[in-house]
Amino acid sequence: MSNATLDSSGVIVACPSCGQRNRLAYDRVTADTRCGKCKTTIGPPAEPVEVPDAATFDALVASSDIPVVVDFWAPWCGPCRMVAPEIAHVAASNQGRYFVVKVNTDEVQELGDRFGIRSIPTMAVFSGGRERGRTAGARPAADIEAFVRSVVDAR
Repeated sequence: MSNATLDSSGVIVACPSCGQRNRLAYDRVTADTRCGKCKTTIGPPAEPVEVPDAATFDALVASSDIPVVVDFWAPWCGPCRMVAPEIAHVAASNQGRYFVVKVNTDEVQELGDRFGIRSIPTMAVFSGGRERGRTAGARPAADIEAFVRSVVDAR
C-alpha cells in the first residue's frame, strides 16, 4: 500500500528526496509541484491509496482532475488479495493518468452500501464527479487497464 494518504483537501505524499510530507490538491494532482522544503519535483502517487472515509472519497471524486479508479475490496477476500498486485501495477504504469484508490468495504461500509457493491473485488471508474463504469472479479493488470481505457474513452 502507498505511503500517501488522503484527506478532504488532497493527497499527502512524501518527497522522494527529503521525506517532507506535501499535499497535492485533488483538482491539481497532475500540476507541476515542488516539495515545500527541498523544492524537488513531486508527482501524483504511483501506488494505490487507501480511502479512509466516505467524506474523503466524495471530495476526491468531486474534485480530481484525472479519472479515479476505485478497487472495492475487503481483507478477508482471497480474490481481492490476488488482484492487489495487479491494481498496484495499474497505479504504477498509469501515474498521472489515473488516480488509483482502494476502498475497504469492511472499514468504509457507507460507500459499499451507497454504490451497491455486492461482489468484491469490484473496480469502478469515476470522472467528473460521477461513476462512469464498473466491473467485478479479479483480473490481470492488462484487463483492468483495458476496462479503464474503455470507460474513459467512452466519455
